[in-house]
Amino acid sequence: MLSRIALAQVTSTADPARNLALIDAHATRAAAAGARLLVFPEAMMRCFGAPLEPVAEPLDGPWANAVRAIAERDGLTIVAGMFTPADSGRVHNTLLITGGGAEAHYDKIHLYDAFGYAESDTVAPGDKPLLLEIDGTAVGVATCYDLRFPGLFQTLAAEGASLIVVPASWGDGPGKAEQWRLLTRARALDSTSYIAACDQALPATAAETTAPLGVGHSRVVGPDGQVLAALDTDADLLITDIDPDRITQVRRVLPVLANRRY
Repeated sequence: MLSRIALAQVTSTADPARNLALIDAHATRAAAAGARLLVFPEAMMRCFGAPLEPVAEPLDGPWANAVRAIAERDGLTIVAGMFTPADSGRVHNTLLITGGGAEAHYDKIHLYDAFGYAESDTVAPGDKPLLLEIDGTAVGVATCYDLRFPGLFQTLAAEGASLIVVPASWGDGPGKAEQWRLLTRARALDSTSYIAACDQALPATAAETTAPLGVGHSRVVGPDGQVLAALDTDADLLITDIDPDRITQVRRVLPVLANRRY
């Protein structure tokens, strides 16, 4: 069963090659610490605030293949946000999940058309939740703004997810960091699942943009809503252990999935 996981809270740049170097360095550290799953933020291929279509590549393109090579070298499953081509000049906001026997992708379903930003102008939505097995543990995935929609998390949990990973590039602003902290715990309680939420670090300098660039506060929350490990706002690598068997215990005493009516 999956036990040790790592979250790489970093600040991606507008240069995909530099971002690959970040993935390479953090994969080496995570593997040395014994992690089996390494989660990077949303928009790891290129930060928001820069054009996305010019860097979008298919899932068998050079950027994704470089991530695959790193994952296989270090014996990890890596989750990292990238952009893949879509229709009408838009892209898909895609999570690549690769390595350690896993190979899948998830296109973000709920697009960030909020707080003065319109992700749907440049990004086409996905329409299929994703659940896969990593080291014998059922893992669901969601991306950033998805965190505001409990139905997705309950659907993943009802289908068997013990852990749901949430790469993000959470937009900053009044109350936004507190909302992130609150929602990660709420979704853990809604789904009685582990939540591993990996955000971009808070940028070192303020940017004049409505583009979501991250607030930090990456965290792992237990199925009972307790925060097991968390970072502050700076770039860092979080490593912690989870116990998938704990899910059965929590769902026995807090059977919200069984009791729900809507």
